[in-house]
Amino acid sequence: MEEYEYIQKLSGYNAKISGYLGLKRFFDVVVSLILLIPGSILILIFGILIKLETPGKMFYSQERVGIMGKPIYITKLRSMFQDAEKKSGAMWAVKNDARVTKVGSFIRKTRIDELPQLFSVLKGDLSLIGPRPERPVFTEEFSKNIPNFEQRLFITPGLSGWAQVNGGYDATPAEKLVDDLYYIEHVSAWMDFRILWMTIKVVLTGHGAR
Repeated sequence: MEEYEYIQKLSGYNAKISGYLGLKRFFDVVVSLILLIPGSILILIFGILIKLETPGKMFYSQERVGIMGKPIYITKLRSMFQDAEKKSGAMWAVKNDARVTKVGSFIRKTRIDELPQLFSVLKGDLSLIGPRPERPVFTEEFSKNIPNFEQRLFITPGLSGWAQVNGGYDATPAEKLVDDLYYIEHVSAWMDFRILWMTIKVVLTGHGAR
């Protein structure tokens, strides 16, 4: 319901958009189940490589902010050294981050670290496509300092999004917000398929996102 109300307020009522949002959940479930067939193999392979490279867990879970500020938990393949933020506290990801392992650098570049979140899509906490969910500490900070940042909370966050395929890890929060709001204003089946295809290209080739 929140998604319908927000999209209607932002773009004006559009029967085609409204109808697509009604099918978006079906799209999420079907495509996630299909992607989990090869995705499970990649999760297993790179999970083993993570364990072989550095001591620690194969996965890590982290609290994020979902639709309408609802707390959710996402699980990723671990791309950093175990307890990388134990001393520093929460830090924004940066280019050439010293906390990232060699295997972690590859799975971040190809987005393979995100694959376990397909289970969050099946659960309904995430959509396949949408703004990436931020951590509570960053959501609070950005909401205070970046105008309109909270608007991205009115739609279900996504496993991938326009900000991820059009930008990169080193994009600023303000730059990512511009991409997120662009997606919200232009949400459609075509937009979702385009982002999904670009994301799959990144996973398979390591290229396609700047």
